[in-house]
Amino acid sequence: MRIAIGWDEHLPIVDRILSYLAEHGYEVQTFGPPAGEAWQWSTVARDAATAVARGDADEGILLCWTGTGVSIAANKVRGIRAALCADAETARGARKWNNANLLCLSMRLTSEPLAVEILDAWFGTAYQPNPQDDACLRVIEELDAGKE
Repeated sequence: MRIAIGWDEHLPIVDRILSYLAEHGYEVQTFGPPAGEAWQWSTVARDAATAVARGDADEGILLCWTGTGVSIAANKVRGIRAALCADAETARGARKWNNANLLCLSMRLTSEPLAVEILDAWFGTAYQPNPQDDACLRVIEELDAGKE
């Protein structure tokens, strides 16, 4: 699986997530500065989300200080269903019910052990089609297409 990952500041949590992805055999495309530099979270989010939306990556992960900014920016890209997850259960639900394709994390709140729990839940859960959630996702697709 191909993963687009982006961050606006290279903190230790980024290295732990990159290590996790390597350990699990994911092909990784990075969108983030080297240690000691900072980039705009909006640009990082746009670029990584666009890679997912275009099909250059199967899914994505984005990090910023709170996770909120990258979540907002990523969700502006057509075809992206970004979910800001602070725990494994939220990540599981985002996949199972919302068919989320981009995980957003807070660098401030996400410890390394918690990141592993969230990633395990994210990658270990798939969307489970059902009439109620399928209908909700059709509304999201209509919003993406500019229909209201």
